[in-house]
Amino acid sequence: MANSKQAEKRIRQTRRRTSVNRMRVSRYRTFVKKVELAIAAGDKDVASAALQSAQPIMHSAVNKGIIHRNTVNRKLSRLARRVNSMA
Repeated sequence: MANSKQAEKRIRQTRRRTSVNRMRVSRYRTFVKKVELAIAAGDKDVASAALQSAQPIMHSAVNKGIIHRNTVNRKLSRLARRVNSMA
């Protein structure tokens, strides 16, 4: 329980930031999932387009502090390698 006005404000801010961050993480995962589903379907054009649309979303997650930079770079590299190796 908050014992001061400052503590009450911090609780409000934390709730607001948590909801925004959850939204951003969900958006990030959705775009990654679209790429993975396109790869699983075997359609290189769709997978390539999905990867192109996912890259800025993934990089914006880095800028917002949601996910570490190296994690996003590793995931993008692996997705790009999978898309490029499609027949």
